[in-house]
Amino acid sequence: MNGVLEARPALGELEREVIELFVRMADVLSLPRSVGEIYGLLFIASDPLCLDDCRIRLNISKGSTSQGLKILRSFGAIRTVYIPGDRKDYYVAETSLRKIASGFAGEQIQPHVHSGKERIARIREILDQYSGDDRELLDEKIEHLENWQKRASKALPLILKLIGG
Repeated sequence: MNGVLEARPALGELEREVIELFVRMADVLSLPRSVGEIYGLLFIASDPLCLDDCRIRLNISKGSTSQGLKILRSFGAIRTVYIPGDRKDYYVAETSLRKIASGFAGEQIQPHVHSGKERIARIREILDQYSGDDRELLDEKIEHLENWQKRASKALPLILKLIGG
C-alpha cells in the first residue's frame, strides 16, 4: 500500500446482510469466513468484481481474498468473466444451486466418501486379524460403517439430482 490509504466504499445494509448469510453458510460447511464473504459480495454485486475490488470492499488481506477466490472457483461457485481492455480477472457468482452443490460435492464430499471406503476396507483387514473377546461387537460396528459408506455412495448422486437447477 506504500502509505496510500485506499478508499473503501462502505457496504450497504443489504450487502452486509447477504454477506452475513453466506458467512454463516461457509461456517456450517467448515469453509473459511472469507469464502462466505467473497461469495456474498459477488452474489449481491451488480457488476463483476476483481480480486482487489473484493479485498478492498471486504477489508480482508490479499492472501485471504486470493485463497477464497481459488476455493470458490474450485467448486464452481464463481466464474471468471472477460472485461474488454482490462487484464485483471473479474468474477461473478454462480447462482445455479445444482452447479454449486455438484461442484462442492465433487471437491469436498466425494473424495471423503471414496477415501472412507478405502479406510473401512483397511479397518476390516485389521479386524480380520483381531481375536479379542469383543470381536463380535467390533465386527457389528464395522458392518455399520460399511452400510453407512454404501448408503453415502448411493445417496450423494440422488441428493444432487433432487437439488435440481
